[in-house]
Formats: sequence, C-alpha cells, structure tokens
Amino acid sequence: MAEVQVQEKGDKGGKVRSKKQSTRVDMTPMVDLGFLLITFFMFTTTFSKPNVMDLGLPAKPKENQKAPDTEIKLSNSVSILIGKDNRVFWHQQDNTSLTDANLNETTFDREGIRKVIQQAKANAADQSKFTVIIKPTDDAVYKNFVDILDEMAITKSEQYGVTDVKPWEKAVYDRKVAGAATPAPAATN
Repeated sequence: MAEVQVQEKGDKGGKVRSKKQSTRVDMTPMVDLGFLLITFFMFTTTFSKPNVMDLGLPAKPKENQKAPDTEIKLSNSVSILIGKDNRVFWHQQDNTSLTDANLNETTFDREGIRKVIQQAKANAADQSKFTVIIKPTDDAVYKNFVDILDEMAITKSEQYGVTDVKPWEKAVYDRKVAGAATPAPAATN
C-alpha cells in the first residue's frame, strides 16, 4: 500500500524545522485490480454474432442410391450471369441458340432482375420445377452474388443452383461486354 518514508538529516544545530516526508505509492495492488477488471469485462461482454446466410444444400445420396436426374428443361429455368461493373445478364437458351441478341442485360433493382425471374417463373411449363441457375463470372463481385441470393428469397424461388459459366456462354458474354464497351463508329458523309 502507501508508506511514508522519513528522511533523516544530520543534526547541525539551528532552527528546528519540520521534517519533509516523501510519499511512495505501491502500485502492485492496482495491477491486480486492472487484471480483475479486464477479466470481468471479457466475461460480461457479448461478442458480435457473425451474420450467416442460410444456403440449402441437397443431402448426400446414400451409397447404393442412384443420383437423381439433374437435367433441367429450358422452359423451366432461367440462367443469370453476374458480370463485372455491376452488370447482370440472363437467358433461356441452349448452347446452339444463344447469341449476342438473346443474352439480355438487366439491372439489380425490382424492375430488373426481380421482374425477369417472376416472368420466367410465370411462363414456366412446370412452375413447381422452375429453377434459377446463377453463374457468376470471374469478374463478378461478392455483393452482386449476395444481391441475387436475396432476389431468390424475395421471389420465393426455392430451387436455384450456382455453377460456373459454360465456355459457350463466356464467349457470348465476352462479345456482349466488348461490344458495349466500344463506342459505335461515327458515320461519315
């Protein structure tokens, strides 16, 4: 704790003065108190809970069980390509009929991709088997992927899958992006 130290000075005669006393505070108990406070606040603080997005994955098939047929009809699906610079494209074509003209670009708002998904679902041959196929490109950002997953929840599209962009889709996508990036040549008279 605290103690008072008395300084002894030689007796030289003369006036008698009061002796100056210096104080010294022992800080050892304060260290103990500091550790007790740190420990208290560590145990009583609620740590931030991580934000987790539920992603429903199919159950693993049993060893003797045959994998279900994963063929999805074009009339029951829509493919969404997430591109760079917050661009999103969609189509309902196969590898032989996909062109620059029918790879459609839309936006991430309610009049954009949400309307596309709702219309495709309404026009599906079998709405119970309607599937959205999400294909992020290498240039896509994570925020846009989360936005598409949010649209799945908003439009109540319970069947969706995430897969890589096929090479034939990538070729059409690259042509479409390159065509939009280069300005049209000016007409000369």
